[in-house]
Amino acid sequence: MLPTPYFLEEHHMLREQVRRFVEKEIVPNGDAWEQAGCVPRELMLKMGELGFLGLTHDTDYGGSGMDVRAATVLAEELGRCTYAGVTITALVHTNMASPHLALAGSPEQKQKYLPDIIQGKKITAVCVTEPAAGSDVAGIKTRAVRDGDDWVINGSKIFITNGVHGDIYFVAAKTDPNAKGSRGISMFIVEKGTPGFTIGRSLKKHGWRSSDTAELFFEDVRVPAENLLGEENKGFYAVMKNFQHERIMLAAMGVGEAQKALDLTIENVKQRQAFGGALFDKDVVRLKLAQAQTKVDVARNYLYYVAWLDAQGSDCIKEVSGLKAWACELTNEVMYDCVQLHGGMGFMAESVIERMYRDARVLTIGGGATEVMYGEVAKRL
Repeated sequence: MLPTPYFLEEHHMLREQVRRFVEKEIVPNGDAWEQAGCVPRELMLKMGELGFLGLTHDTDYGGSGMDVRAATVLAEELGRCTYAGVTITALVHTNMASPHLALAGSPEQKQKYLPDIIQGKKITAVCVTEPAAGSDVAGIKTRAVRDGDDWVINGSKIFITNGVHGDIYFVAAKTDPNAKGSRGISMFIVEKGTPGFTIGRSLKKHGWRSSDTAELFFEDVRVPAENLLGEENKGFYAVMKNFQHERIMLAAMGVGEAQKALDLTIENVKQRQAFGGALFDKDVVRLKLAQAQTKVDVARNYLYYVAWLDAQGSDCIKEVSGLKAWACELTNEVMYDCVQLHGGMGFMAESVIERMYRDARVLTIGGGATEVMYGEVAKRL
């Protein structure tokens, strides 16, 4: 890898470690996990043992205390595994769900849950999306009402990654129904097995098939008052704050996927014979690959810059939003070209590139749709 001013030696060492882990533990087993529709707990435990699940968490609870640059390295390298369902299972746990606890939790809450989360003994999910409230977080309908020493939650969630096999759920609910817009939302810790909390069907998806995705239902779910996560009625701001890292992770994941798809395609066209020679020798093919590689290089460098900006504590919502939109759209563009250059084999289910093409599609939707992201950029022009 070429030198970069944004990373330290510890980040380069982490990259090599994750890359070895991907080749040894994920690549040989990914097909089985695609069929099973989930990632085995054993893999998460191995990741926990190696410290991958606690890179950005506090050292007091067993984490490494690193910044978002380390998580960016993890996301990019996992993105290269070609099984995006595995990647998103880990990243939701590390950088999309558990940070709600790390950022807003009380010392007692963090001591109770974070050590097991970091070790992979307890898997987390974040529950915001509802049938009528995806990118529009302010539109959620799930309600939580204070009743003595408890909160009582009623409502439902959908498209929840780790929803089937998770253990700890961070749930967004309206606590002030009279508040306008984004106000009046709070976050709660709900453990699997809590009476009234049920997991609906495991949703069948176009891609990310090795990741479990669920509908969740809350019917008079009673949780103790101490399970309120952060300040009452301030949950929207917690969600928005954490969205910054989630969007960087999705961009990093996309960059890793795009580069791996290009690597596979370059290898393919160098081997395939057509029109009296290797397909790679055709100018039109070389041009398409060169253009794609240049775009991925630009996306990667912007990713590193934005991760560095965030690590410096900068207010970079515009940059994060633009990165997420650009990198995830680009990933889909590159996947399209890679399938095209694979020819008929690229359309076959047994082809790696066919799976990667399917998996990449949701990157422009999840974590804030492209249109919403560019809306955030426009607000700050």
